[in-house]
Amino acid sequence: MISHPLNRRDHAPHQTCLRASDGRVLPAPAARWFAPATPADRRVLERAAGPVLDVGCGPARHALMLAEAGVVTLGIDISMAALAVARRRGAPVLRRSVFARVPGHGRWGTALLLDGNIGIGGAPANLLRRVASLLHSEGHVLVEVAGPGTGAAPRIVRFEHDGTAGPWFAWCDVAVDELAGFVREAGLTAREIWTDGDRRFARLDKS
Repeated sequence: MISHPLNRRDHAPHQTCLRASDGRVLPAPAARWFAPATPADRRVLERAAGPVLDVGCGPARHALMLAEAGVVTLGIDISMAALAVARRRGAPVLRRSVFARVPGHGRWGTALLLDGNIGIGGAPANLLRRVASLLHSEGHVLVEVAGPGTGAAPRIVRFEHDGTAGPWFAWCDVAVDELAGFVREAGLTAREIWTDGDRRFARLDKS
């Protein structure tokens, strides 16, 4: 069993990070998770067709923005620390693994795997297949990937925020130059890949 207890005395208040099981803090957009939606966030969400499932929503800035715009949206995550923040913000969220029973199976119009969440579970093709199964026949997935040559092997990580740690889960970084293989393996089609500032996104279709 992995054990890496979080000691409040060893961590500054409001520290937010993705921590590996060996204790290292991973490079991840932790500051962005709690910040207001950026112009890049807004532009990618303009491509979302409701209803929208935000997978690994964390503090749920994307789900909240969509809900406030009147789009039927649900954020799911396994981290109580992240979901507590999301609920204080008024975001529509549920504590649930994407691999467990998800409401609205087969009826979602868009699934979000932003902020690198295509790496949830450490097996991107498996995750994409699972997410695709939750969509209706004309649904699509919006994903965010890392820069070329920056992919990493799966590791065990957890989300930490303000002295509270979430459960351990598998994670990997997926680079844009690795995406095509995972998309083919999942039976999806990469309809569009684009860069917005220093971030990289793709739209993956079921048909």
